[in-house]
Amino acid sequence: MSEIISIAEHGPDWKRMGRAIQYLSEHYLEQPRLEDAAECVGLSPFHFQRLFTRYVGVSPKNFVGHLTLDHAKHELAAGQSVLGAALDAGLSGPSRLHDLCLKIEAMTPGDYARGGEGVVIDYGFADCPFGIALIMATEKGVCGLAFGDENDDDSMMDDMRARWPRAAYRENKSRAEKIARQIFEAAGGDLPLHLIGTPWQIKVWQALLEIPSGKVTTYRTIAEKVHSAKASRAVGTAVGRNPISWLIPCHRVLGSDGGLHGYHWGLTRKRSMLALEAARQDNPKTSAIA
Repeated sequence: MSEIISIAEHGPDWKRMGRAIQYLSEHYLEQPRLEDAAECVGLSPFHFQRLFTRYVGVSPKNFVGHLTLDHAKHELAAGQSVLGAALDAGLSGPSRLHDLCLKIEAMTPGDYARGGEGVVIDYGFADCPFGIALIMATEKGVCGLAFGDENDDDSMMDDMRARWPRAAYRENKSRAEKIARQIFEAAGGDLPLHLIGTPWQIKVWQALLEIPSGKVTTYRTIAEKVHSAKASRAVGTAVGRNPISWLIPCHRVLGSDGGLHGYHWGLTRKRSMLALEAARQDNPKTSAIA
C-alpha cells in the first residue's frame, strides 16, 4: 500500500492531480507525453511522475493506457454477468466499495414527496481526484456527492438544492472534509448513505451499488434485473438523477453499444473514473486511494 496522502494537509497537490487527470482524460487520444502533462500542472516531469503515482495510485502512463472505450467494451460481458449474479442474490444488506462498507438507509416516500421538508443537510466543498467535490450529508449519512471545477460552486449547489428544495442547508466544512478523506483516501471503515429519492430511483441506485469496481454494465441489463428490458429509458432517467456520484457508481453504466452516453458531471469525468478504476484493478498493490 502506498503512503496515504491527506487532502487537508496537501490541498495544492490534490488540485494539481485533479487538473492532471482532467488533462489526460481530454487528450488521451493524442497519447500526451509525460512532459506535456507535467507542464500543464507546473511541475518537472520527475516530480509529476512521483506525485501522480503517489496520489492517484497508478502511473500517468498506466492511466492513459486505460483511457479507451475498448477496455470498457472488453469488460462489458463480465460486468453484466457479475451484476446479474449479484442482483439475483438480492439487494439487502451493506454493499462494499473498495475498503468502504456502505450502510444504506432510504428516506420514506412521504418524506421525499415533501421535498425534504424537515431535513437538515450539512454541506461543504473539498478537493478530490476529479476536481472539486460537493459533499452533502444528513444526520443519517451522505446524501449528496457532486463534482465540478473551480468557480462551479454556485451551480453545483443550485443543482443539488433543486433535488430537495424544502430542506434546510447549513455549511459544515469540517464534516465535509472528514467525509472526503474517508471517500478518497485509504481510510476504509463504515460510511452511511442516506438515499433521498422515489422508490423507483432508490431501486435503481441499489442496483448500481452491485456493479463491481473495474466492471461496467448497460442500462438495458439493469432494466432487465429491476423490472424489464422495456424500462431502459426509465432506468436511464433514474441513473441520471443519482445524487451520490462515484459512491453510487452510475459512471459504470454504458450504452448498449458499449459507448459512453451521458454523465451528469461530464463525459471527461466519467471516462476518468472508469480508467482510474480499471488501472487500479490491474495494479491493486499501488492504489493509494480507497
